[in-house]
Amino acid sequence: MPKPPPDYFRYFPDHPDIARWGIGVAACGLARATPGAAYPPQQHPADHHFDWSHGRVLDAVQIVLITSGRGAFESRELGRRDIETGTAVLLLPGMWHRYRPDDKTGWSESWVELRGPVVDTLRTSGVLAVDSAIRNGALAAGLDSAMDTLHQHARRAGPGFDPEMSACALNILAAWARAGETAPARARMVRAVLQAERYFADHHTEAVNVEALARELGVAYSHFRREFKTQTGFSPWNYVVHLRLSRARRLLAAGDATLDDIAARLGFSSAFHLSTAFKQAYGIAPQHWREQLQKTARPAGKRPETDV
Repeated sequence: MPKPPPDYFRYFPDHPDIARWGIGVAACGLARATPGAAYPPQQHPADHHFDWSHGRVLDAVQIVLITSGRGAFESRELGRRDIETGTAVLLLPGMWHRYRPDDKTGWSESWVELRGPVVDTLRTSGVLAVDSAIRNGALAAGLDSAMDTLHQHARRAGPGFDPEMSACALNILAAWARAGETAPARARMVRAVLQAERYFADHHTEAVNVEALARELGVAYSHFRREFKTQTGFSPWNYVVHLRLSRARRLLAAGDATLDDIAARLGFSSAFHLSTAFKQAYGIAPQHWREQLQKTARPAGKRPETDV
């Protein structure tokens, strides 16, 4: 998905569906502050605008990601901190704060404001907390990609509630949580696993070379394999097999394709190998699983039709 150009923002009215869905986007935007330019831009609503001398207090949760450049952030709780490319800042309701780019470098920022019961729960549980409001592993954790996806939807969204933007908001919060990993190398590995999951989802019917994929992702194979199993519960290869078997179940349930046909479609070398893997995973042979499913689906008391 191409990145949207900078310099836009949108504010969305509160909507009853935010409570029903649990989370909603109240506002979002992208901005590029050139070196020496006045900051922040003047177009924002009065309750969001601020200057360095006075700072600001918001009544919602915001996440601000610096995608290029550097600058400074300050709050009463955290004091003054230098922030730079890849730093994400969490702004909580009632938290006085201020931030600005360095006059020499300027910066680019991507931001989102979130509301809803899910956000409130994460605050109460400490997932969104002031003591971890600055995170430096945001790019490695995929926060930039999650934010870019939101901006793509936000630019074309209508004025009402948009469930797709709520889904984007959850992805942003997940990336924020990943960015809390203390070691940059670990954050890179987490992102590599996410990229591998997407790759496997698109290519699980093909021959998969996990070692080559790890090299392409820029991580050591042994570490990648261990981290993949930690995050997913499967080794990379078993994850691919799991995807194939999940699809095999759907094909078995949807029609009368033979095991040979299904095996060929899903990348198994033969119906025998498909049947063996299926039985190991589910404790039943695929043809027997299909027969049980058909019996369950048949209306009670109705006998199967037979040719006369």
